[in-house]
Amino acid sequence: MIKSIPLTLIFFCQVNLKAHDVTPDPHAWIRINQLGYRPGNPKNAVWCSAKDEAIKEFQIVDVASNKVVYNGNAGKPFGAYGPFPQTYRLDFTNFKTLGRFKIRVNGTESPPFTIGENVYDGAADFCLRYMRQQRTGFNPYLKDSCHTHDGYVLYGEQAGIKDSTYADVVGGWHDASDYLQYATTSANATYHLLAAYRDFPIAFKDEKQANGLAGRNGHPDVLDEAKWGLDWLLKMHPDKDVMFNQIGDDRDHYSMRIPKMDSVYGKGYQRPVYFINGEVQQRGKFLNNTKGTSSTAAKLSSAFSLGAQIFEKYNSNYSKKLKDRSLTAYQYALKKPGVTQTVSVKSPYIYAEDNWVDDMELAAASVNYLKEAKEYADKEPQTPWLGADTASHYQWYPFINIGHYELAKQLQGKEREHIISYYRKGIQLVFEKASKNAFMRGVPFIWCSNNLTTSFAIQCFWYKQLTGDKQFEALEQANVDWLFGCNPWGTSMVYGLPSWGDTPVDPHSAFTRLKNYPIDGGLVDGPVYTRIYKSLIGIHLNDPDEYASFQSDLAVYHDDYGDYSTNEPTMDGTASLIYLLAAKQGEKLHGHTTSLGALIKGNDKAKNIALVFTGDTYFDGLSFITKALKQNGVKAGFFFTGRLYENKEAQPLIKNLMSDGHYFGPHSDKHLLYNDWMNRDSLLVSKDSMINDLKTNYQKMEALEIKNAKKLFIPPYEWWNSAVASWCSEEGIQLISFTPGLTTNADYTYPEMGTAYKSSNTILKTLYEKEADDGLNGSIMLIHIGTDPRRKDKLYNHLPQLIKHLKSKGYQFKRIDQLFYDSSH
Repeated sequence: MIKSIPLTLIFFCQVNLKAHDVTPDPHAWIRINQLGYRPGNPKNAVWCSAKDEAIKEFQIVDVASNKVVYNGNAGKPFGAYGPFPQTYRLDFTNFKTLGRFKIRVNGTESPPFTIGENVYDGAADFCLRYMRQQRTGFNPYLKDSCHTHDGYVLYGEQAGIKDSTYADVVGGWHDASDYLQYATTSANATYHLLAAYRDFPIAFKDEKQANGLAGRNGHPDVLDEAKWGLDWLLKMHPDKDVMFNQIGDDRDHYSMRIPKMDSVYGKGYQRPVYFINGEVQQRGKFLNNTKGTSSTAAKLSSAFSLGAQIFEKYNSNYSKKLKDRSLTAYQYALKKPGVTQTVSVKSPYIYAEDNWVDDMELAAASVNYLKEAKEYADKEPQTPWLGADTASHYQWYPFINIGHYELAKQLQGKEREHIISYYRKGIQLVFEKASKNAFMRGVPFIWCSNNLTTSFAIQCFWYKQLTGDKQFEALEQANVDWLFGCNPWGTSMVYGLPSWGDTPVDPHSAFTRLKNYPIDGGLVDGPVYTRIYKSLIGIHLNDPDEYASFQSDLAVYHDDYGDYSTNEPTMDGTASLIYLLAAKQGEKLHGHTTSLGALIKGNDKAKNIALVFTGDTYFDGLSFITKALKQNGVKAGFFFTGRLYENKEAQPLIKNLMSDGHYFGPHSDKHLLYNDWMNRDSLLVSKDSMINDLKTNYQKMEALEIKNAKKLFIPPYEWWNSAVASWCSEEGIQLISFTPGLTTNADYTYPEMGTAYKSSNTILKTLYEKEADDGLNGSIMLIHIGTDPRRKDKLYNHLPQLIKHLKSKGYQFKRIDQLFYDSSH
């Protein structure tokens, strides 16, 4: 196949062969996750053969040295799948060495892959590029505007809106490679973006202005994108009795073009705006099957509610407006209970959504109507596609019941377990199918199968978060791996991700087809059943099929502009993927608590505690602390300034700690104060000065031969803000701090400080009371290695007593990096 290759991808294409070309054996292939694997995650590859042959073992080879570093048992044969008569699932979960590797089976080698903590870092932000490129109104990628005359209202009579009345609904995102806009998909996308920021803020940077152009504005870019969606949704629900469902219809499909002012609807540059009246709608020979107002209105209500929560600290007036609209949208959903489908005029293809109680469950949970939410939850325990072999296009949308997750978080005891059981049963239905093939594939190959795959991986993740149960972790990871190359075609399903991998380069997109513009981060629809592909109207391949050897009677995927069924990117699928990738980046923080981008607590489901010690100019307790930790068998974390690391008197003591196997990290070189004590958002340092100071701290650690793969950093004074956390994240550094409420960090105070002074007895009393009342699971306990001489009552002298007391309560002391990254918890 001769591809149309964007200039930005020429280098990528030169250095990367397609995954199915890297092996010298034309009859066997090894499929991997091209993004890489985290050391603590399940790690699997799939060996596929064009022959019915057997293998017994596989090897992992270090790319740099070309030496074998691991020998693994190939396990059982899984037999035929798709085009392959024989397949094996190669499990190397127990291999946790960091580095760059490839898998070898006889004469077949996989593409190189990375094992590292940060393999997903930046991926969610990368996919935001596609969302920005899909903007309508002002498009920051094109630096131009489009569809600025929308639009004229249809079906609005019940709200007193005369047919063809103008309504300002400019904004939002184009849905896919066409330029239609749907409230239902946009609300779902907006919700996923908001939830991604809420749950994993460290995954996102601030590099763009609100309009999408280059330049920082003090907000993570994901919030800018979510607000772009919210602003448009507000236009789609401008009044309590007015709500619109979509802009445009399939008359849009007259040509493939770069976004501009469209004039095919008979009203100049205006496009039709379809009012939600809860009735069947027709603008030509096709009818949809609308039965009510609930599905779209409930999605809007949920997005508004979550937006109100998140923007409360940024813009209280905007937050209040969103909260008000969340309630009016909820009432609109109750006007006529039932589903709202989209409208098509010329073709039979619509978003044929058939369920709505899942949307109502999420909306009710979001506005704290828990009684109603529980009732809706029981009406659809499992999303109907789970375990099924087929479904209509977008029949069960969204492809995950988000309401179960948001509701379960608000419940306790048996009620909580009842809702969680719905997730578990749904996952089990898919697992029963997935366990029978080497790819662990249990998702049906219907249109937009990649969207289903993404949503199912999120459901597995959420189940694990709610329960701590990891029985489906391998299934979750298999769905992620599928998206990035561990599939029969050996390709990533995300344009340009990873940059060095086999990814789509000829998608069904005007941007690439007409202008060779990259659509970075766009998730394509994904494989479909061969019978579906053969039944679709107007599909033809423009070039020879480079994946011909991997097509089968089961499913097909084509990286070809002509295949709109498998290779068209979608906005809402990409938004869901952004959440999943943020979760994968944050997975090393799974179950942990963050504050302004810093980790402040480990997993609260395990009785683990981490001791951390900080130091700058005072280190009077270092010898005693070293001895106490050694006698009690505890490994701790030590975070020192550069001044202390280079202190000649302290260095012998530090080297003793090093020989005992403790963790070491930075505390800034000069112990700078980053932000104002009274106004935390007011920075006192620039990014360059802060990063340069931190790098100097690291250099002084390296001078003592201290090197840590996991870069944890306790900020000076344990005082920071989200901007500092973002700067650190860009450098691959994770901020951490003490768990609030323990008070051990107050051991620096002395009597002359007045009421701020805390004696050791007071500190220990507070700590033990907190343990008795709330427990200390996952706590980070900070103690200083030295204090001002005016403090005579040194808390570190009580360390042996403190350790023994907490051990007697069943707590285990984890080294700080193991508290966060040890997969055993």
